[in-house]
Amino acid sequence: MFLFKKLFSSSIMPLSLSFLLLLGGLLLLWLSRRQKTGKVLATLGFLLLLAQGYGWGFESALRSLEREYPPVVGLPADVRWVVVLGGGTSSDMALPLHSRLSEASLARLVEGVRLYRQQAGAKLLVSGGRVFGSGADADAMQALAVQLGVNPADIVLDMDSQDTETQAQVIRQQVGAERVALVTSASHMPRAVGLFRQAGVEVLPAPTHYLEQSNAAFSPTDVFPDSDNFTEARRAVYEYMGVMWAKLRERW
Repeated sequence: MFLFKKLFSSSIMPLSLSFLLLLGGLLLLWLSRRQKTGKVLATLGFLLLLAQGYGWGFESALRSLEREYPPVVGLPADVRWVVVLGGGTSSDMALPLHSRLSEASLARLVEGVRLYRQQAGAKLLVSGGRVFGSGADADAMQALAVQLGVNPADIVLDMDSQDTETQAQVIRQQVGAERVALVTSASHMPRAVGLFRQAGVEVLPAPTHYLEQSNAAFSPTDVFPDSDNFTEARRAVYEYMGVMWAKLRERW
C-alpha cells in the first residue's frame, strides 16, 4: 500500500501530469489521425505547465496551508517534548551531514533545536526512518543535533516511521498523554496536526520552512516562470491530496 501510494501520488503531481499530457498529445499529433484530441491534450499540458511556472492558483493554495497555524515564539511551561518530523535525507555518505539532510529536514531540525533550548529538561524527539534506500531522517537529525550542542541524553529516536500517519501512532506510544511541540514544514502542518490528534497526541503546532514568501515589490524577473513555483505547486497539491486521503480513510 505504501509503495502504491507513493507511485500514484507522484504520477498525478502537476509536473508529472503536464509531462503526460504533452507526451500523449504529441504522440497523437505525430502518430495518429486524432489531431484534435492531440491538440487538446498538448494545450492542456502546456497550460498546466504555465500555471505552475507562474504560480497561478498554486501560490494562494499553498499560502492557505502555511498560514493556518502561527509560528511559535516560545514554549509554554507545560510542554516538555519537542517533536521534529523528518522531511527527507540522502544516503550519500560522501556528503557532509548537514548537506545530506533535505532543505525541509534541516529547517525543521533547526527550529526544533531552537525550541528545545528554551525549556530546561525538554526532550528532543526526532522522527523518520528509511524510505526506498534514502537515509534515515532520525539518525541524521540526531547526529546533527548533537553537533549543534544538544545533549545526547535528551534525544529520543523514532527510526521506524515512514509516513506521517505512522509517526503519529509511534510517537503516541513514546510521549503518552503529554503535550508536545510539533515541528514540521508549515505546508505539512495542517495534515500532521489532524493525524496526530486523531492518534491521541495533544500538539502545539510549531510550523517552519515556509515556501510561499511574497515580495511586495515587482522584479523584472517576475515576467518569466520561476523554478521555485514548480516546487510550491507540487507541495500544495501533495498536501491537499494527503488531507483528502486521510479524510477518506477516516484517519482525520
